[in-house]
Amino acid sequence: MILPLTPVRFKRHASQIFGNKSGIVCESHRFTYREFNQRCDRLSDALLKLGLKPADRVAYLSFNCHRLLEAYYGVPQIGAILLPLNIRLSPEELAYILNDSAPRMLCFDPEFIPLVECLRRQAASVEHYIALRPDQTGQKPSWASPCLYDELLDSAEPREIDYRGIDENSVAELFYTSGTTAHPKGVMLTHRNLYLHALYTGLCLRSGDDDVSLYTVPLFHVNSWGTPHVATLAGARHVMIKKFDPVSVLELVQNERVTRLQMVPTMLIALINHPEFGKYDVSSVREVMMGGAPTNTALVEQVERKIPGCIAMGGYGLTETSPVITMALIKTHHAVESEESS
Repeated sequence: MILPLTPVRFKRHASQIFGNKSGIVCESHRFTYREFNQRCDRLSDALLKLGLKPADRVAYLSFNCHRLLEAYYGVPQIGAILLPLNIRLSPEELAYILNDSAPRMLCFDPEFIPLVECLRRQAASVEHYIALRPDQTGQKPSWASPCLYDELLDSAEPREIDYRGIDENSVAELFYTSGTTAHPKGVMLTHRNLYLHALYTGLCLRSGDDDVSLYTVPLFHVNSWGTPHVATLAGARHVMIKKFDPVSVLELVQNERVTRLQMVPTMLIALINHPEFGKYDVSSVREVMMGGAPTNTALVEQVERKIPGCIAMGGYGLTETSPVITMALIKTHHAVESEESS
């Protein structure tokens, strides 16, 4: 039997091998990998009950959270396509993306209710609007589906979907990139793309079940650089953070004993130069990956000096490559030259 190369297999593997381990941390929520697997299966069942079919697009307008992470498995598991939307885009750009991709469902955080109200008039394909959480008053919009996200999961069954029927060359995720002129372009990532990307990236990083990954990079930015799949494959712990804030990052690093950080250079500069940086224990951090913009040896050296024992590296990739292509450590001769000049 030839088994399809699909990332859906990662969460099954994690549930079987690391079932009782704390796998996902999101604010006050903590889930073991077994619970996470069941929630993903419940999401799949809920989508099927709503009439979602293979190749249907399911869009998310959301901050980093466990609910969006569940979609990385629950959506493609039924052959549907996950579409994480960039929350930083303008309403005009988002309206274009929704019309171009034609999703049948849009899941949204309450902070984006005014934006979704605007988009509704321009997104004719969307049949289901699912509120991921209630707003500050405990309510949801009248035009949203009757059930909140968690209520949908509660009413669904955690039945296992047979992934053997998945075509590994079918599209699993759809990302729109603004890295070109004119309108954002849709990039289709297949099950095979994502599976192989997780394998080679995990091997390169030597990911293990003792890793703790903090989601400082948004999930809508090419899967937070592949973390949902790499960390799950390794049985590592996912630690969600709603949005980047230096103090919040430092608190989570200290409290959750984070081992791996991924940031664009500007975020990292803000972190290590924050006035309160020295008040926190960051000794658990073993690796810092910088990407999304060019970095330099001076920043690498500063990071490794501020976080003793960690290895800082530069990553490069594209949305079209799932995204990581290569990672670079500081070259030996640069390190020697730096030591001689200091």
